[in-house]
Amino acid sequence: MRIERLDALADIPAAEWNALVPDRNPFLSHEFLSALERHQCVGERTGWLPQHIVCRDDQGQLLGAAPLYLKFNSYGEFVFDWGWAEAYRRHGLPYYPKLVGAIPYTPATSPRLLLAPDQPHPAITARAMADHVLEEARCRRWSSIHWLFPTPTEADQLQSQTFLPRIGCQFHWHNRGYRDFQDFLDAFTAKRRKNINRERRLVREAGLELRILNGRELSEGQWRIVHAFYRSTFERLGGVATLTLPFFQDIAETLGEQLMLVLAFDRGREVAGAISFCSASTLYGRHWGCRADHDSLHFEACYYQGLDYCIHRGLQRFEPGAQGEHKIYRGFLPTFTHSVHWIAHPGFRQAVADFLDRETPAVRQYVQELLRHSPYRDEVTPDAPAVVGPA
Repeated sequence: MRIERLDALADIPAAEWNALVPDRNPFLSHEFLSALERHQCVGERTGWLPQHIVCRDDQGQLLGAAPLYLKFNSYGEFVFDWGWAEAYRRHGLPYYPKLVGAIPYTPATSPRLLLAPDQPHPAITARAMADHVLEEARCRRWSSIHWLFPTPTEADQLQSQTFLPRIGCQFHWHNRGYRDFQDFLDAFTAKRRKNINRERRLVREAGLELRILNGRELSEGQWRIVHAFYRSTFERLGGVATLTLPFFQDIAETLGEQLMLVLAFDRGREVAGAISFCSASTLYGRHWGCRADHDSLHFEACYYQGLDYCIHRGLQRFEPGAQGEHKIYRGFLPTFTHSVHWIAHPGFRQAVADFLDRETPAVRQYVQELLRHSPYRDEVTPDAPAVVGPA
């Protein structure tokens, strides 16, 4: 078994990498990750330097891989460690660079250690890759390693290799086998059902038309408009729009139907857009923007159109992005997310461990409190198992 580093995903054939990707996950695909590199969405300018690894057997057969980045900031990660970096700075120690196992700018749960499905000992491959990363961090004197949004199983496995576990909270929807959108609404309390019907009616009465299109169905001009919507949200919130127009045009062609867009039109003119991605089982809401505010249009474009899409296509989950307690009333229940962290400095490792010992019960309590606001008529909903956290 040997492990090699890739400074660019172009160094491995797309078919070979994609053979490791489960559930046709768009964010783990060679197409998505290599497009980020080709179009300078990651690199020195953004502080995300690719450091991917691949693991092969003695015959050269690919056993596993992991997308990894050397980070010089904490932007675009969605697991916040700014306070840790500031503590290092106050003590005259460098926190950056650090190594991150994540999908840039994408807070979506999925495997971080990609494993060939037909190998005899996948756990050995996973451990070998994690051990390699740890050894590399020690040799190169990186401050820390962070695996962000791994699966719960991966988080447990990495915790056994000296990583500190951390939990967060997002709001996800799970399909209970709904026949249509009305069947979904019938599971709500009368108050919440009435509120959603009102929001949808406001959009209709405003004369707005919504269309669902895939990546290849947008014209070049429409992609320019959608990208302007995307940029406008970051400009309004004081962020940085790191995904370029050529990046979106690239993945529109390569991912095709896995890129789902909701466009809103007012008298034939595009006024808002929502960008989502599809795996075989899950819809991931990612970006939204608009020319002007329209009452309830954000809820319609970002949530209700996506829910209807999931129900009609038989998708099992909908992750509409990070944060947003308002999502609860629209059917998205609090769900634990995971990350694990290795801190090189013994003193800071203990300080971070102490912090996590205080943070973890607070997050659990927060989730349990949010569950009290579930819009579903059932006192305990079928989604409840998704929020069972660590003991």
